[in-house]
Parts: sequence; structure tokens; C-alpha cells
Amino acid sequence: MSRRELREQIFKYIFRIEFNAREEMPEQGKFFFEALKMEAQEREVQEIKEEDAAYISNKSNKIIEKLDEIDEMINKQAKGWTTQRMGKVDLTILRLAVYEIVFDEDVPTGVAINEAVELAKRFGQEESSGFVNGVLAKFA
Repeated sequence: MSRRELREQIFKYIFRIEFNAREEMPEQGKFFFEALKMEAQEREVQEIKEEDAAYISNKSNKIIEKLDEIDEMINKQAKGWTTQRMGKVDLTILRLAVYEIVFDEDVPTGVAINEAVELAKRFGQEESSGFVNGVLAKFA
């Protein structure tokens, strides 16, 4: 998988935290990877590689472990907004990007912001990309 595809899968994985308790996430991870496997079979494409699955799982779990800290950082930077008021898609994208900017030394800040904006264009509402870009610009 490309980095962009991996990032998209991480986004989809951590989006589940909005609907499940943290202690349920290991089980949700199993469901997530089963769904990926079924999707690959339906589309008749190669199943996800073991190293890609490990990367998605490890990075997603690291983000979930730091969720409170990440949310606190977002709340400080998003003037007039709190994580409680944000749309779930936008919030999930911000969490992933902030993790990459602050904690992941392998991802340059500009790449994290650009990829977050692309995710917002794909999965968010019409104004999501501008909102995500505006919040993340304060982290740059």
C-alpha cells in the first residue's frame, strides 16, 4: 500500500473511537481487518500485506493511546471550537495529522497537513478542507 492508502486506512480505523469505548478497540481492530479482507476479496484485489496491517494497527493504537493529549492540543489551537463541537470526520482527520506533526518524526509537517486536507476533501463536508487546514496551520 502507498503511504496515502495506509493513512486512509488509519483514518478509518481511528474513526471507530467515536462510536466505541477505548477498551473495545482491540476487538474493533479485528472487525476492521476482517472487513478489509472481505473488501479485497469482493474487489478481487490482493489482500492487505502483513506489514501494512501491522503498520496500520501500530500507528492507530499509538494515536488512540495519546488521544487525550492530542485533543488537548487541538482544543488549544482551534479558537472558537472544541473537540466536542467538531464534526467526527474533521476531528478524526485532525487527530491523525496532529499525531503525525507532533509525535511521528518520519512524517514532515507539510506532508501531514497536505494529506489531512486531502482526506478532508474526500471524506468531509464542503468546508472541511479549509477548517482542517486552518487548524493545522497553527501547528506548523
